[in-house]
Amino acid sequence: MKEIDGKGKTIRELLNGRRYYVDYYQRDYKWQTKQVRELIEDLTSEFLGNYDPKHGRKAVAKYGHYFLGAIVISDKQGDRFIVDGQQRLTTLTLLLIYLHRRQEGFPSRVKLEDLIFSEKFGEKEFNISVDERSAIMGALYNDGQVDENGQPERVRNIINRYTDIKELFPDEVNDAAIPFFADWLIENVHLVEITAQSDDDAYTIFVTMNDRGLSLSSTDMLKGYLLANIQEGKDRNHAGDVWKQQIGTLAAYGKEEDADALRTWLRTQYAETIRERKAGAKPGDFERLGPEFHRWVSGNAKTLGLNKSSDFADLIETNFNFYSRHYLRVREATDDLIPGLETIFYNGQHGFTLQYLLLLAPLKPTDSQDEITRKLQVVSTFVDILLARRLWNSKSISYSTMQYSMFLVMKSIRKQSVKKLVQTLAKRLDEESGFKGIRFSLNERNRPVVKQFLARMTEFVEIQTGMASNYAEYVTTRGRNAYEVEHIWSDHAEDYDEFTHPTDFAEYRNRIGGLLLLPKLFNASYGDLAYENNLPHYFGQNVLAKSLNPQFYSHNPGFIQFKNVSQLPFEKHEHFKKADLDKRQALYTRLAEDIWSPSRLTEVAE
Repeated sequence: MKEIDGKGKTIRELLNGRRYYVDYYQRDYKWQTKQVRELIEDLTSEFLGNYDPKHGRKAVAKYGHYFLGAIVISDKQGDRFIVDGQQRLTTLTLLLIYLHRRQEGFPSRVKLEDLIFSEKFGEKEFNISVDERSAIMGALYNDGQVDENGQPERVRNIINRYTDIKELFPDEVNDAAIPFFADWLIENVHLVEITAQSDDDAYTIFVTMNDRGLSLSSTDMLKGYLLANIQEGKDRNHAGDVWKQQIGTLAAYGKEEDADALRTWLRTQYAETIRERKAGAKPGDFERLGPEFHRWVSGNAKTLGLNKSSDFADLIETNFNFYSRHYLRVREATDDLIPGLETIFYNGQHGFTLQYLLLLAPLKPTDSQDEITRKLQVVSTFVDILLARRLWNSKSISYSTMQYSMFLVMKSIRKQSVKKLVQTLAKRLDEESGFKGIRFSLNERNRPVVKQFLARMTEFVEIQTGMASNYAEYVTTRGRNAYEVEHIWSDHAEDYDEFTHPTDFAEYRNRIGGLLLLPKLFNASYGDLAYENNLPHYFGQNVLAKSLNPQFYSHNPGFIQFKNVSQLPFEKHEHFKKADLDKRQALYTRLAEDIWSPSRLTEVAE
């Protein structure tokens, strides 16, 4: 092995005017929302523990420092190729782009351009140089908006992670704090850059770092702490077997699921505090039960009732065993439609991972299976209604926006009975606005939400009329049979004489009452036709599309009975004018009120 150079660098030193390349054989950018969330939480929590609005910018120099790990570089005749660290450096670049855009118009801003791209021979190139990413990174840098349609998955992933950063970035780091955070990030966050003189040497270093002497994870250290405090060898072995089996099952389900399950369990049952939503606030139990949850457990043994050897064994064999099994049950229900737990899947479609904390909070190891299932149904129904109400009213459901309030809900429902659970959660829903009086419409950012609403409305009517649910088909996003949100009106303002201005037409056209969920191929064939030409074809589609056609109101006893009992204002529309769209908007609003009615909490509980 030739000379190896290892130096600690700030992000400014690492990226300023320097360019890194990614070899063609390297894996694509693979980080998901989970990894981005953890990075944003760690960085902003560390920053907010130091920040005070009364500080001047120079005070940032005395803020605490943060170590982000090591990256491995292969130096090929002066060009730096990343062997290990691409995921972190790419995410940091996306974060720097976000901070750059957040500072637009600020009188005093932190210049970040030189850390995002460099200029060589008169040409700009991003400091993490990958040809196929350049156009997307440039679009994000220039206007922060990109259309992911038609992009390969590896490029869509970059777009989605940038969106994650925007949604996950906490409100506490407000506009006044952004320059302070940017200063802190580039001056006080460090990495170690290890540079080798060949790919072989760099790869050897990478293998050594990852395969030999690998530092123990928080999961391993928690296991060691708990087992070390069980005195009897027989008891220790039994607890160890339980731990090994459960951790193995979780690890087989997905990478880092074991750590996620442990964090979720400990937070739901023991966290009493969370960092207050103000600058300078200190981390609470919730934050400390993050990446190094083992430290919190060892430092709060009395809080967990760990006084004697049997307590440690019981924590593993009873509590960890119970909550980890139901965590996995919830994770499986998030990924697949499981009968009885469908609502967990619906919530997962919105990416609302905070539901895991709420779902586990009321469970007790002494609960019967029926009680456990009903608790999961009640809580997931509450989340479903809460999200629908917020989204219909154009309120954010992002992790950073909802974390504090969901922590308070989690505490309020901890170990509650089904009856008490319904009372507590129904009271919380009273705080959220309903559906009436809101002209809910499609816009460039909420298309997935609109698709979810239309899928749920269609499924609801299908089930109520005795048909089979096709929900899984409606939310499919890939392939020829994928469904898309489609307008009932064609995009020709000149054909609609009820509007004097194209802007007024566009606003009306985008209202949810003027939308349907239809196969992608339908729009390709009929999307540009007038309503009267499309009406016969709607009869061959899903129930909401069929309900526009007069034929659907003949010889359809299941639907007619449902219409009469529910008194929903379904109506045939031989033409679709402005007044027709208004009626359809009223129908969809009534459907939303029925589907996401707080009375569902009681229905589910019973």
